[in-house]
Amino acid sequence: MRGTLIVLEGTDGSGKSTQFQLLLARFKKAHRPVATLKFPQYGKKSSGLVEEYLAGKYGKNPEAVSPYAASLFYALDRFDAAAKIKKWLKDGKTVLLDRYVDSNAGHQGGKIKNPTARKQFLHWLYDIEYRILSVPRPDLVIILHAPASMNAALLTHKKRDIHERNAQHLKDTERAYLWLAAKYPKNHRVITCAPQGKLLPPHEIHEKIWHIVEPLFIKAKKYEALS
Repeated sequence: MRGTLIVLEGTDGSGKSTQFQLLLARFKKAHRPVATLKFPQYGKKSSGLVEEYLAGKYGKNPEAVSPYAASLFYALDRFDAAAKIKKWLKDGKTVLLDRYVDSNAGHQGGKIKNPTARKQFLHWLYDIEYRILSVPRPDLVIILHAPASMNAALLTHKKRDIHERNAQHLKDTERAYLWLAAKYPKNHRVITCAPQGKLLPPHEIHEKIWHIVEPLFIKAKKYEALS
């Protein structure tokens, strides 16, 4: 049985990094074979164009770079990791990824305001990544949602990249993620992390995530018992 590919996506300020670590710890505690990667793969040659883009080399505003061009920067970084991910899945491991293909659907798709044009972009994106570059398709994409308005105090932080410093980009990304989840509800699930405008405690968000992940976990354990 092929392993399970689970992706954590999220809007800025949703606590994604914390939830990634909590989910990883839960898998390890349950003695589930798990492998992880975070995208972009900062520091590797494959992420060079991504790092330059986010640093503002091609324009200080994200809109300065076409969503199609920027998506290729990220896609090639994932192509670099595709063989490794396939091997983990072939070995029956649960693969947990911090961001993946749908980061482009959110951050780059959000640049496209017209729904029809964004739909065309999404078809192009999935064709490039899943067919041409042959990166593995995820079994489950969990989108952590916190309102973009919660990040206002962080917009001028010097260490933030051109996405994180741009309030309009964050709002557009938030809308694009929610649009994506509504369009593909079968394998995209949204976790509301701040229902009252304030982030829920990490353990509460984690339990919401585990409620979605657990059926896949149980399915994998049943198969292992039978084999």
